[in-house]
Amino acid sequence: MDALLSGRGGAALVRAGRISLSTSVFAMVLMFSLSAAAQDALSLTDAQRLAVDRSRQLAGQDAAIAADHDMAVSAAQNPDPVISAGIDNMPVDGTDRFSVGRDFMTQRRIGVVQEFTRDEKRHLRSERYEEEADKTRVEKAAAILAIQRDTALAWLDRYYAEASSRLLDEQIRQAQSEIEAAQTAYRSGKGSQSDVLAARANQVELQDRASEMARKVRIAKIALVREIGKPGELPLAQKPSIDHIPIDLSKLDEHVAMHPEIVTLAKEEELAAIEARLAQANKQTDWSVELSYALRGPQYSNMASIGVSVPLQWDQTNRQDREVAAKLAQADQARALREEAIRTETAKVASMIAEWESVRERQTRLEQELVPLATERIQAELAAYRGGKSSLNNVLAARRNEVDARLQALQMEAETARLWAQLNFHFLHDDAGSITPRDAGLNVPNKD
Repeated sequence: MDALLSGRGGAALVRAGRISLSTSVFAMVLMFSLSAAAQDALSLTDAQRLAVDRSRQLAGQDAAIAADHDMAVSAAQNPDPVISAGIDNMPVDGTDRFSVGRDFMTQRRIGVVQEFTRDEKRHLRSERYEEEADKTRVEKAAAILAIQRDTALAWLDRYYAEASSRLLDEQIRQAQSEIEAAQTAYRSGKGSQSDVLAARANQVELQDRASEMARKVRIAKIALVREIGKPGELPLAQKPSIDHIPIDLSKLDEHVAMHPEIVTLAKEEELAAIEARLAQANKQTDWSVELSYALRGPQYSNMASIGVSVPLQWDQTNRQDREVAAKLAQADQARALREEAIRTETAKVASMIAEWESVRERQTRLEQELVPLATERIQAELAAYRGGKSSLNNVLAARRNEVDARLQALQMEAETARLWAQLNFHFLHDDAGSITPRDAGLNVPNKD
């Protein structure tokens, strides 16, 4: 705006020049302030760390993992022995009724019964709980990814809302300089009152858009505070690079197989397979051994007994075999669910990548073509206005067009960033960004 009224009002030109200089000084001061406060700025990585640290869900899953490990140890043991006690053959009538020592057949008995479970069964029961612990560990990894993703989305929403708000504030300052220049031209008789009113209307429109954007900034800040607590109110650091995602399309099947949901389904498939093996092992009966000692009257000898108990699986066809068939069917169901989930997830991720690439392309076009064209249009309208071949209304229209183009470019970048966050925190990966299927000790099965 430093040459808005060149040839029509020297005072306006000087005033616009001063505003341009003030804007430059303001930008320098702002950069210095940001540099000085960099240590207090909240980065995306710090926000995610805070969100993970404050999650109670993860602590609950740690407790569940510890419980499964304890149950695995317990399941590997034989059942507790059973103590039995009683009185056998006590007379209930006659002269010796209710006597426990006068009849030679009466005996006071105490014994212990121990069931011996086959090693294979105990091992499978323990393995089932260990598999449950692994499944919970995968669910914890999935929860961490979800926390990181949600925090990243909240952080990016606030970042781009604030960037849009700063852009509108900058445009409002420029609109004020346009009002002052139009007023100067009007007072000098070289402009019209219509130009002044148009400049004011343009500023009011920008202020209204700025108020709406300020509302979005407040909402985005509340969302970030919900994720990480009070530190969510700190100023934000620079945004991360959103030009790369840690996904190789040529290895998409490998990536998808490591998605926490897929790994969880794989763990459920393994659990179903263990249950089927356990049902098969249950066709082999367990034995129980009982030892007892019986006390009789003082004139009679005491007795000792030993016995063995074996369940009679007299109808395996309709009981044990049916149970094995049911467990095998459940294993087939778990396998089918995992394979279907892999196909669905593969299509979903491929679509997200295609959308991310498309949005990036549009963002580049807006930043490198549309915004420069909008800026050139302003320059052309200013030149025409200075030459008396255009009106201030045309200049303001060009200014609004530039604001819209820059906001549109920012919104497109924000959409790119959201897709980046969803893809970047979709699979398990290490700090270097490479996919690591066994990052949390996971034994991920092959897709087939």
